[in-house]
Amino acid sequence: MRDVAVIGIGCTTFGEKWETSFRDLFLEAGALALEDAQLSGERIDALYVGNMSAGRFVEQEHVGALIADYAGMASRHIPSTRVESACCSGSLAFRQAVIAVASGLEEIVVAAGVEKMTDVETSISVDALAAAADREWEGFVGATFPGLYAMIATDYMHRYPLTREQLAMVAVKNHYNGARNPIAQFHSEITVDTVLRSPLVADPLRLFDCSPITDGAAAVILAPLERAREFTDAPIKVLATAQASDTIALHDRRDISTLDATVVAARRAYEMAGLTPAAIDLVEVHDCFTIAEICAIEDLGFCAKGEAGRLTEEGETALNGRIPVNTSGGLKACGHPVGATGIKQVAEIVQQLRGDAGRRQVDGAEIGMTQNVGGTGASVAVHIFGRA
Repeated sequence: MRDVAVIGIGCTTFGEKWETSFRDLFLEAGALALEDAQLSGERIDALYVGNMSAGRFVEQEHVGALIADYAGMASRHIPSTRVESACCSGSLAFRQAVIAVASGLEEIVVAAGVEKMTDVETSISVDALAAAADREWEGFVGATFPGLYAMIATDYMHRYPLTREQLAMVAVKNHYNGARNPIAQFHSEITVDTVLRSPLVADPLRLFDCSPITDGAAAVILAPLERAREFTDAPIKVLATAQASDTIALHDRRDISTLDATVVAARRAYEMAGLTPAAIDLVEVHDCFTIAEICAIEDLGFCAKGEAGRLTEEGETALNGRIPVNTSGGLKACGHPVGATGIKQVAEIVQQLRGDAGRRQVDGAEIGMTQNVGGTGASVAVHIFGRA
């Protein structure tokens, strides 16, 4: 297997993009990635596109072919594959692209993600997202994702020392970071009081504990490490790619306060990279709700179970902390266009390792990690990156 590097990245701004179409989103992100890698579309050998539910959001299926067509690559007949794994779709598209390059099957590959979520009423988008849970055993009885993650939060807070204020501090930190990210959906800092006074969604989660509905796209370009410097002076090596699954329904889990798929995917990634959690300089985790970040910090091995609230309160996960978490602003503040989130996470880590993250730059960052979750943890992908 060959070593693989990221040679180009591109992200649209995230938000409610009423005047931008689904097609425009992925074309913009792809063009930015090509420009960053200083190559033309004629050099691309394959596309892998993460997308959860274009059929529900914009009534468009056959997304892989659509993107190849409107990216001007249909006449070259290159393979273009849509990858779906709920909110983990982007990361699994990236993983498939890594495998294609590492195996020698392809040379230059685009991994992208896109979602246009605001073209439908909120009730439709909520129902579409609910399809990432077990529709028969959870969705049909009225369980929404805020409700399911509220169950996780309630169980966690019953068993471990996490206060409502510490949970709010996750959102406060991520809005602070998002205010320093040009592509973020939200650029306003908030306070703990802002979170605690926001409307109740599903006890104990309030509005500011929840990630938003978002439009956006992201793309990265991969190449064999041995060829990476043909395109960039700052290639970022993919040190590990790992994936794990779990039951789709919460009621079948061994422990709903621990995402076992994260634990297993992280262990596989650390083994592949030959690293331990202590080697990671920063991490982008899947904070669809504030409790999800709390669980991720622990499940990835950065602290023992029950300690993540204290770490957050003490500033250990802040930009200048021991293990900065969600420097992009995370899903909470940067936004969560579900098919694009995993790719955006990769792009953020690449920017950080290049030293190009501006006001949110982590000094001396050399090794970064991403964790992307599908549903309530039925699918998880973990990737580790390092300076080449």
